[in-house]
Amino acid sequence: MSHLQLDQAEILIDLAQQKLYLPKYNKQYLISTGKNGIGEAENSGKTPRGWHKVAEKFGQQIPLNSVFIARQATGEIYNAELAQQFPQRDWILSRILWLSGLEEGFNQGEGCDTYQRYIYIHGTPDSEPMGIAMSHGCIRMRNTDVAELFELVNEDALVYISEQPLNLTV
Repeated sequence: MSHLQLDQAEILIDLAQQKLYLPKYNKQYLISTGKNGIGEAENSGKTPRGWHKVAEKFGQQIPLNSVFIARQATGEIYNAELAQQFPQRDWILSRILWLSGLEEGFNQGEGCDTYQRYIYIHGTPDSEPMGIAMSHGCIRMRNTDVAELFELVNEDALVYISEQPLNLTV
């Protein structure tokens, strides 16, 4: 994948600054990535690096704060009562963009496969902080932000996840 250039990415994710950029639309969003840090290993809870694509999208036309389990909307809408009822749940809300690694042996394949690790860009409760790493490896976004992102990018959109600060201005 070394033939890809950063300017080909539709989505740029800056792990150092906890930001997601959409250069084509001059947009940036605060995000929250893996609290266990950066890495590609299966079951690590870390956010993978490198070139990815949006493999599948879930959540078209459903209400914001809709709850997903195993990529299926449950019909529940997240609220404080639900949060108290299920305190251990890793809330996946509103929209899901499921990522697939494009670099064989790095973020694709045995023991390091982003897709098999179920790494998503997804919504999270508005009470969760952004700008600091708190997820189980996914890229969390505010619900309104992930809904906007969902509308602006198609499946197969190229995604680059950088460990180094990108220092982009939009």
